[in-house]
Amino acid sequence: MPDRVPAFARDAATAAYYEQRAEEYDEWYLGQGRFASLNPPGWQLEVSRLVDLVGGLPAARTLDVACGTGFLTRHLHGVAIGLDRSPAMVARARSRLPAGMVIVGDALELPFADGAFDRVLTGHFYGHLALDEQTAFLTEVRRVAGELIVIDTALRAGVEPEQWLERTLNNGSRHRIYKRYLTSTQLADELGGEVLFEVRSFVAARVKW
Repeated sequence: MPDRVPAFARDAATAAYYEQRAEEYDEWYLGQGRFASLNPPGWQLEVSRLVDLVGGLPAARTLDVACGTGFLTRHLHGVAIGLDRSPAMVARARSRLPAGMVIVGDALELPFADGAFDRVLTGHFYGHLALDEQTAFLTEVRRVAGELIVIDTALRAGVEPEQWLERTLNNGSRHRIYKRYLTSTQLADELGGEVLFEVRSFVAARVKW
C-alpha cells in the first residue's frame, strides 16, 4: 500500500517528473531505449491496436486531458484540443497538432465552458488519481462533455493493483509516482460505463451521460 497520501494531478514532484520526461516519453510507446527490454512481448501490436481504437472513434469535438506529447491525440478525427499540466509536453503535442490547439491547464479545473465538447478522452491519467482527484476529474468532465473515454494500464498477474512506482529517467534521476492498475471491468464499473477495449497491457472504458 502507499506509504504516504496518494497525490498526482496537483502534486509538485509529479509535475516536475513529467516536465523532465517529456523529451523521452514516447520511448515507452515506441519500445525504444530501456523500454526495448522492459516492455512485454507483443507490445507494439497492442500499441497499434490502441492507436486504431482512437483513430476509429467517430469525428467529434474532443478534449484530450493529460494529452502528453499528443501521441494518441493526433489520431482523433474532428476538432481535437489537448490539455496537459506540463509545458514541455504541450510544446511537443503542439508540433503534432498543427490544425488543433494544445494548452497548459488543470485537469481538475478545466478552463472550458459547460458543454464545450462532445467527448473527453484521457490516456494513462485516470489510473494515477487518488479518490478525491478522481471525483474532481469526473465532475469536471461531466460539466464540459457528454462522453468520457478512459484508456489506462491493465492489471496483470503478479502486479500490485496500487503502488508507488520508482521511475528512472534517462538522466539517471529517480522519481516516485502513484499508480493503480485496473481491469477493464473495474474501470467500467468505476466510471459507471462499459468496457470499450482490452488487451494484455491496456484497457479502455466509456461512459455517456
